[in-house]
Amino acid sequence: MAKRIAILQSSYIPWKGYFDLIRAVDEFILFDDVQYTRQDWRNRNIVKTPRGAQWLTVPVKGKGKFGQTIEETLVSDPHWARRHWQVIAHNYRGAPFFAQYRPAFETAYLECREERLSRINHRFLTLICSLLNIRTKISWSRDYVVSEGKTQRLVELCRQAGATEYLSGPAARDYIQPELFAEGGIGLRYVDYDGYPEYPQLFPPFEHKVSVVDLLFNTGPDALRHMKAL
Repeated sequence: MAKRIAILQSSYIPWKGYFDLIRAVDEFILFDDVQYTRQDWRNRNIVKTPRGAQWLTVPVKGKGKFGQTIEETLVSDPHWARRHWQVIAHNYRGAPFFAQYRPAFETAYLECREERLSRINHRFLTLICSLLNIRTKISWSRDYVVSEGKTQRLVELCRQAGATEYLSGPAARDYIQPELFAEGGIGLRYVDYDGYPEYPQLFPPFEHKVSVVDLLFNTGPDALRHMKAL
């Protein structure tokens, strides 16, 4: 039986393309037992404001420490969630669907007591998937036995998860060895993030690479119409 999976590090309130990848597969594996990287999407993302783009960053301990995995990365300031919610609420209160989604996000932020970055990311990924009506199974790489080697690890995860096809982001072309997928009898396909339509967005000019919360607050139940079938 055909089964399509994707494997990717967790990210904090990521952009719409991340969620298109989730909804394009049968199982999405969070690959968080790999090294945490600084100045990446693991603990930060962008929202729009009247003054331009603003980064929201979850403060963490030991940034860039060699051997520190995403799963091991701890929050350094317990008050980050309240501050992030204040920024989001202040800048999106005028968006057409902010009132509709406010209770879900306000609760998620103000009741967040997670100490690990990986769990924080999972908290918001699952919330946003539910709001987008994405029902893909989300699992963890730690649920499986992970082998050595960049591509070999992916192939082995695919094999253990029963995958027949692996969907990869375009950036992975730089390191993936396609012959290992072929040897394992697993199809390999790269997704294309070009060609997203614009949508009514606060604070022009339009910007695609912002957190998906921007799409939700601006388009509401029509959000999927402004996404792509990968």
